[in-house]
Amino acid sequence: MKNTVTLVGFVGNDPEVRETKSDATITNISLATTRSFKDSEGERQQDTEWHRITCFNGIGKSVADHVTKGAMVMVTGRIHYTKWNDENDITRYGTEIIAEQVDFLSRAKEKAAD
Repeated sequence: MKNTVTLVGFVGNDPEVRETKSDATITNISLATTRSFKDSEGERQQDTEWHRITCFNGIGKSVADHVTKGAMVMVTGRIHYTKWNDENDITRYGTEIIAEQVDFLSRAKEKAAD
């Protein structure tokens, strides 16, 4: 059996880093992937999807040190689904990609000086 995903896209936020009580480091980023297609009238359309990426320990540190909003990265990892009940006892679901490798493809474009 295999659960592998590869995504190439642009980072939508600066990395968010937190540490657990057991001293594990968790880094989260959002990643936008965009596909282009023709609609029923032949017009070119784009559809962007946002993915939640979770990086642990060494990979997370590397992402936190080298990635900023707007950078292009390639993430290889696995899809992870979660289910929980919120404070109102409503069942909620979540999906994230647990990164096993992150390749830095380009840096974010620098903002022009005024």
